Amino acid sequence: METTNRWNMMNAACPTRQVLDRIADKWTMLVIVALEHGTLRFSEVRRSIDGITQKMLTQTLRALERDGIVDREVIATVPVTVRYSLTPLGHSLADAVGVIREWAYANMDAIDAARAAYEPGTGAPPTPVAIARAASS
Repeated sequence: METTNRWNMMNAACPTRQVLDRIADKWTMLVIVALEHGTLRFSEVRRSIDGITQKMLTQTLRALERDGIVDREVIATVPVTVRYSLTPLGHSLADAVGVIREWAYANMDAIDAARAAYEPGTGAPPTPVAIARAASS
């Protein structure tokens, strides 16, 4: 797929910047992870993400639904039941989020070491640390 000339995220006017802002949001990533294994009700999504407020979850789910990443299904029960699931586009994003998650897990020790070595206020750079490389599949 040729995208080199069509999109350039380094250009301020490129719409991919909005997409990247949405994807890079911490709540978006956590909602994607929560939904990657199946359909959940709103309350189930909220319980699975420690620290998210009802308002923030609502905003995040609406934005993901608008972008075609999450599907919202309303079931006529009393009270109304609303279920959320990833669309095929959402599942493709979940694959990318999974790679980022695994990178974070594999490199937390190195990141913690760099943070511990960093001396704010002195201008001293952090001590270089070894980087774990993921095995290629």
